[in-house]
Amino acid sequence: MNVMMLRRSAAAVASKQARACVAPAAASRSFSTPSNLGQADPKPTWGQVIEKMSDTFFLSDVFRATWLAWEVHVERKVTINYPYEKGMLSPRFRGEHALRRYPSGEERRRTTRYDIDMTKCIYCGFCQEACPVDAIVEGPNFEFATESHEELLYDKAKLLANGDKWEFEIAKNLSVEQLYR
Repeated sequence: MNVMMLRRSAAAVASKQARACVAPAAASRSFSTPSNLGQADPKPTWGQVIEKMSDTFFLSDVFRATWLAWEVHVERKVTINYPYEKGMLSPRFRGEHALRRYPSGEERRRTTRYDIDMTKCIYCGFCQEACPVDAIVEGPNFEFATESHEELLYDKAKLLANGDKWEFEIAKNLSVEQLYR
């Protein structure tokens, strides 16, 4: 019997604690009623009546929506037709790697071997920053999708071909970027 009484008293204490936790939240709630409950709505003024009639009669919402549609129709288009039109690229854009030559045709840095796996490159630009004569650079070309992994393994000949192809754009971008170096 003592065990039974202990269980009941423990349950009573738990119940009291639960009510103590709920009581402050319940006490803070307000169940007030609006002050004009049960009273008739106040009479609208003549200005409000005329405004309501004009909104209904002249369909001002319809005209506003039509005006908005017309504004959207005549504003300048911001989309481009991508394969046929190309957007502007930043001069600091980092695209496909290239090896540059001097204007005389001589390579800027002679090395026996350049092998770059473009699938492992994260285009961070550290190779470009580390090169003291701008021999290896990241050009403006971003359209070099391929069908096989082997085509993304660049050797010296491929890098020199990229440099020759994009030399004008690369030189222009590097001259603009000189301010930030």
